[in-house]
Amino acid sequence: MATSVSNAVCFRYPHPLNPTINEPRKTHLPQFSGNTFRAKPMNLCSSDHRFPPPSMAVTVEETAMAENTEGKPRFKWGVIGPEITEAQQEAIDELPPKMSKRCQALMKQIICFSPEKGSLSEVLDAWVSIMKPCRADWLAVLKELRIKDHPLYLQVAEIAVLDESFEANVRDYTKIIHGYGKQNRIEDAENTLSNMKSRGFVCDQVSLTAMIDMYSKAGHLKLAEDTFEEIKLLGQQLDKRSYGSMIMAYIRAGMPDQGENLLIEMDAQEIYAGSEVYKALLRAYSMIGDTEGAQRVFNAVQLAGISPDAKICGLLINAYGTSGQSQKARAAFENMRKAGLKPSDKCIALMLAAYEKENKLQMALKFLMGLEREGIMVGKEAAETLAGWFRKLGVVEEVDMVLREFAATEANSGIPAS
Repeated sequence: MATSVSNAVCFRYPHPLNPTINEPRKTHLPQFSGNTFRAKPMNLCSSDHRFPPPSMAVTVEETAMAENTEGKPRFKWGVIGPEITEAQQEAIDELPPKMSKRCQALMKQIICFSPEKGSLSEVLDAWVSIMKPCRADWLAVLKELRIKDHPLYLQVAEIAVLDESFEANVRDYTKIIHGYGKQNRIEDAENTLSNMKSRGFVCDQVSLTAMIDMYSKAGHLKLAEDTFEEIKLLGQQLDKRSYGSMIMAYIRAGMPDQGENLLIEMDAQEIYAGSEVYKALLRAYSMIGDTEGAQRVFNAVQLAGISPDAKICGLLINAYGTSGQSQKARAAFENMRKAGLKPSDKCIALMLAAYEKENKLQMALKFLMGLEREGIMVGKEAAETLAGWFRKLGVVEEVDMVLREFAATEANSGIPAS
């Protein structure tokens, strides 16, 4: 009777040829069953010994299975089949050729994502488990989703900041807040800020400024003011973006004077707002005919080293015209020309509107003739302003004449009529 099976993988009856030599490497443990001694064989094929399985190369298109804590399949990562739509195929074809294969693999899954296949978090979990991405991979995917304005961009970003491989920082959360702000999703933005704090990240001026922008655009002035005060409590020097965001909040709330107070506060610290903030404040005063406020901001623009253009000058002209001060509007118009700026058709139209408000037809016609002598032709907007004025006066023939002259001028200058 054989005493050993040398080629066996699983030893059912181990009987070593040389007990002395093999003693240190026993493959069985003694057990007593009643009065009988028997050996309990140890199955070397048992999974309890966790012998490493043969290594297998995993490609980006190879089918894999992610499992939940109960061991049940939850999302199947596999090849994108031919059943995809034409739009999905087009989106896949437009993926950057330089994008890594692991990133392209995830982009394909996101493009073809369907809730029936599993949740988005399961898709990303499977990608992390199989592809082992680094931060650069996450950023490449998020950038592509943002460029394509993909509807799942913010959801992917929210999941990404939770994964260790993403190595999230404060700025990542700020980008999510910005995204929610653009969509006016205030509650989602607030939740993101709260989550950021709960995960140990300290709010900085940039993230809080993003909240001010969002509150401002949504018309929540009180929340914007509270957030601005929170920035001050950080104990840091406020930058022009934080100031600018709060000024815009006051402008949108119809309180340009409060915005101007912040502008004065900035000037005292030699912090100058961007040109768009000055223009917005000037426009706010201009639209309500507040000439003093408009003139102050216009002066502040120049003190900030910003050269006024035709648009800025036009806002000052409009402020005087709206308030019924055509003479001062004309002075602003002439100052613009002295500064070497060619008057735009908008500025000419604003001057005509100023004269119309005071019913100064003769002054308007004299103004136009002076421009014509200097080779400055009336454009479409100015011609329509004048024609509308003539219609109100019931001077139909003059209207037809103005329109014909305007059409002839455009034809001679080669400007399209529309």
